[in-house]
Amino acid sequence: MKIVILAGGFGTRLSEHTTKIPKPLVTIGDVPIIFHIMSHYAYYGFNDFIIALGYKSELIKDYFMRLNVYNSDFDIDLKSGKIQVINKKNIDWKIKLVDTGLDSMTGGRLLRVGKYINSDNFMLTYGDGVSDVNISNLLKFHKSHNKIGTVTAVHPIARF
Repeated sequence: MKIVILAGGFGTRLSEHTTKIPKPLVTIGDVPIIFHIMSHYAYYGFNDFIIALGYKSELIKDYFMRLNVYNSDFDIDLKSGKIQVINKKNIDWKIKLVDTGLDSMTGGRLLRVGKYINSDNFMLTYGDGVSDVNISNLLKFHKSHNKIGTVTAVHPIARF
């Protein structure tokens, strides 16, 4: 099943960070928000991702292109230029990075990645949608109700 992550917004609520990086790359602990989200899905066996890009998409692309390097130990011989991986941490994810336009809204981003979703069922989350939802139970709930969609949400705490 495909997991679509919307990672194209301007991140204005975190503007102190997002003038330089897109919101999904803001770190929680030592890793970006998007990595937490994807790890959570992967924990439940969902590891086929489509990331709908927009704002600062080149930084998200760069992050994933270098992810194996970031998650491995290696030796570098500066004289010869030889690099040898000595401890690679395997991350079994398929990731499709799709530029969906700088000014696209949620529906437009989903429309642009739709051609890569090859089944009636898929999951969609925002690039800051960190949760502790049991994804397996959520999917069972969705299937048991025979509806077109299921929304998982929280009631935010009042700001004041």
